[in-house]
Amino acid sequence: MPQPNILWIVATQWRAQALGHAGDPNARTPWLDGLASEAVDFTQATTPHPLGPQARAALLTGKLCPDNGVKSYWDPLPVHARTIARALGERGYQTAWFGKWHLSERDRTAPFVGEAHARQIVPPERRGGFDFWEGFEGGFLLNDPWLHGTRLPEPKHFKGYQADVLAQRAADWLREPHGRPVFCVVSLESPHPPYHAPAPYVEALRPTEVQLRANVPRGGEAEQKARQELAGYYAHIEATDRAIGRLLAETDLSQTIVVFTSVHGDLHGAHGLFRKAWPHEESVRVPLLIRGLKPENRGRKDESPVSLVDLPHMAVAWAEGREWRCKRDSAPISMPDATDIPLQCPHAWHGFRSPQHKVVLRRDEDGIERPWLFFDLRQDPLEMKNLAEDPARSGEMRELMQWL
Repeated sequence: MPQPNILWIVATQWRAQALGHAGDPNARTPWLDGLASEAVDFTQATTPHPLGPQARAALLTGKLCPDNGVKSYWDPLPVHARTIARALGERGYQTAWFGKWHLSERDRTAPFVGEAHARQIVPPERRGGFDFWEGFEGGFLLNDPWLHGTRLPEPKHFKGYQADVLAQRAADWLREPHGRPVFCVVSLESPHPPYHAPAPYVEALRPTEVQLRANVPRGGEAEQKARQELAGYYAHIEATDRAIGRLLAETDLSQTIVVFTSVHGDLHGAHGLFRKAWPHEESVRVPLLIRGLKPENRGRKDESPVSLVDLPHMAVAWAEGREWRCKRDSAPISMPDATDIPLQCPHAWHGFRSPQHKVVLRRDEDGIERPWLFFDLRQDPLEMKNLAEDPARSGEMRELMQWL
């Protein structure tokens, strides 16, 4: 059997709950709902590190941070890191990257949002070993992106919604003759903030129409902020779903394994908190749909504790004609370094998540790790009761901590 083509579609800040087929009443995602009906839906998938650079480093290397060379938000991916592009290249694949990189050296003084990071050149030696690379370091320009790379030595301004531009350029590349199997990553910034940025051809929900999760506190600033942000968030989800649909419609899926996921989620007011780097479900749970080539797997739900760090190992197995199976009972989750970026979790922490339990230790200022969070996710999926504070469950927590 010939080696399959492999297409990864990777969003940013798209939490697992925010899909129509996952039951979110706010999400208009017809294309991804359709993909889910033809894919394995990994309903317990997580990011190992719910912050962009660390998650991307794990996704590309198949190693957890800091073992892959990335510990903090500002650490670049090492030049000679063993990435999935290099592994598949050795197995005969033509490899390509389109879109957000977020793993090069960055200017700490430049604004997060704007052209400074969007137009920053990622030098060829820092492009992870991809044969073809066309993208940008960051900048969060959801409209009218700047791209540079293999065929664009200087940043070029493209008009249009970023996800539409990247999807079309990836589709055009996939149609080119390559003479060998291809591995293509389409890395989208949306639905990352700024949530007020225009989402073209979408009629956004009014903030009062947004249906909030029960763990968002009502009647105060958190509710107001969550409603305002989520109205824009779901507009960008709809626009990004449409762009993904265009890419899928223009791709030959007969010999292509398609993966859709996100590097992390967003709290959006859950527990009164916002953004990511937090250990809570809205931050660490991500969508993961894999449309393979075996019809018997299509439309199946899988509760294995799969993590983004597993995806490179899956891809190598597919390239070698092997089946990949999750052999763990839980997935490691962590923030190996504290961050001072506003709204993000300010603590370093580590723990694990299984379909039933989540246990997290926090590193305090004295350097000592102490129990922080313990949830029974079967009984309490919204994490409303922290069992780490319950003396009656202390023995159970100590037993579960042995997994760490």
